[in-house]
Amino acid sequence: MLKTLSIRNVVLIDSLDIDFSGGLTVLSGETGAGKSILLDSLGLLLGSRSESSLVRTGADKLSVTGVFEVRPDNKIYDIAAEYDLEVDGDIIIKRTISADGRGKILFNDQIITLKLLRELSRCLIEIHGQHDNQGLLNPATHCDILDSCGACGKELAAVREAFSAYKTAAAALRSREEALNKAKEDEENLKHWVQELNKLAPKKGEEETLRIRRSELMNAEKIIEKMNAAYAYLNGSSSVLDSIAKAQNAISRVNEIVNNKYADIEQNLETALYSLNDAVERIEAGSADVSLNQNEIDDIETRLFALRSVAKKHRTEIDMLPEKQEELSAALQNLQNGEDSLRELQEEVRRLREAYIAAASKLSEKRIKTAAKLDKSIMRELPPLKMEKAVFRTSVISKEESQWSEKGWDSVCFEVSTNPNTPMGALNKIASGGELSRFMLALKVNLAQTSSQETLIFDEIDTGIGGATAEAVGERLARLAEKVQVMVVTHSPQVAAFGSEHFKVEKTTQNDITTTRLEKLTAAGKVEEIARMLAGEKITKEARAAAHVLLNKDKNPVLF
Repeated sequence: MLKTLSIRNVVLIDSLDIDFSGGLTVLSGETGAGKSILLDSLGLLLGSRSESSLVRTGADKLSVTGVFEVRPDNKIYDIAAEYDLEVDGDIIIKRTISADGRGKILFNDQIITLKLLRELSRCLIEIHGQHDNQGLLNPATHCDILDSCGACGKELAAVREAFSAYKTAAAALRSREEALNKAKEDEENLKHWVQELNKLAPKKGEEETLRIRRSELMNAEKIIEKMNAAYAYLNGSSSVLDSIAKAQNAISRVNEIVNNKYADIEQNLETALYSLNDAVERIEAGSADVSLNQNEIDDIETRLFALRSVAKKHRTEIDMLPEKQEELSAALQNLQNGEDSLRELQEEVRRLREAYIAAASKLSEKRIKTAAKLDKSIMRELPPLKMEKAVFRTSVISKEESQWSEKGWDSVCFEVSTNPNTPMGALNKIASGGELSRFMLALKVNLAQTSSQETLIFDEIDTGIGGATAEAVGERLARLAEKVQVMVVTHSPQVAAFGSEHFKVEKTTQNDITTTRLEKLTAAGKVEEIARMLAGEKITKEARAAAHVLLNKDKNPVLF
């Protein structure tokens, strides 16, 4: 509910603070008094375009502030939480626009974007008038409205879950099919690559082993020469081995004389002798391993060339060829098994599609039943609103499968025909300004229990009507105001008489400065204003008497 509206420097309004209560609030005044300025100000809180032309002449900037009391179940709390906006108690929205067109929007003193303001404000206020293209006049909202009216939350949740599972599986199937098709295109290549790698049989570390062996072979003559020299030093005539053996024998004889006094020396010489003998054997074996075999060198070069060629083809290192061999072999195996797994996934998609169809069918059936009840209720409201020839119908049509969504497969549209033998058409394209407002009223009376907005504003709802029809409009506004806060801008005394509070908009000029102001009317003030609305500029006794009659008429609203 809108509790307070504060306006500063908007066109003809210099400073205005209004406190509202619940129920039906009436705004009246002569044409040109500035009622549209109030609606423009409210429009700024709803996210209308920032226009510097709204800034009062001579002022640096304008500001509009709204204080809202919100029900605990209002969706605005979920949106605020999603954007990390703090909400504690009342919600305060403030919008400022400077004379050069720059603007700022605050939500509980936190800066927000215009887009977010529009999303938030839709949970608070809805304005219905000739130029309204939001809310009920926006066909995109009709499905949500019908679902809210029919309490379809459980069915919607089931459809969302089924759609998500179905789409996820369908996407996986498409991906698998694309991969399989691509793999089939590469099947011959895969077979060739796997055969080639299997024949090559690369081993981890093979390149390094081959390089070392090639180096040995290419330096064989030098290696043999050096190995022979080493062998001669150790085991030739006057070799180190002979000298150490002689030294060991000499120390052994000394130890026999001195009772092994130098046993450690003898042991060291013996150990050295064993080590050198082992070295001699290894040198001898190493020399035998080294050969001048040119054929082996050629074989190694051929092997290295083959390894490098295949590695280059697969854009990898030679050491990674064993992994590439496993990878391509697995891909070929998957391709051969792909048809089986594809059939399993196709069956899963078929099953999930059937589950979605079942859930969407159940939701669609409930929508159709809800639409029939809603149409019947609204048709009962139209004759008293001087629309006895009008027809209202909620169209629920199944979409093509390509348009199925998490909300089901129904396209919902509120359609009307305002005259006999004229085709049904979309609500926002067929009805005139006054008819639109009355259709909106009939809809809102029936949707009040499920409406997300807590404040409804009607403009031009009395266009082209009077007498009993205007009284019927007022009665329904009062009935609607029992559920939500309702404001109506009206020229109709019959409508105004139903107001629980009444504000008069008037324009005054002082020192060549024109200002729009708002006056909350007392009981006596209501009589005078309604009398003016009845009689015009010159208020007569008869007009006052008629105003008293309207105000004191039994206004107990008709039950739903």
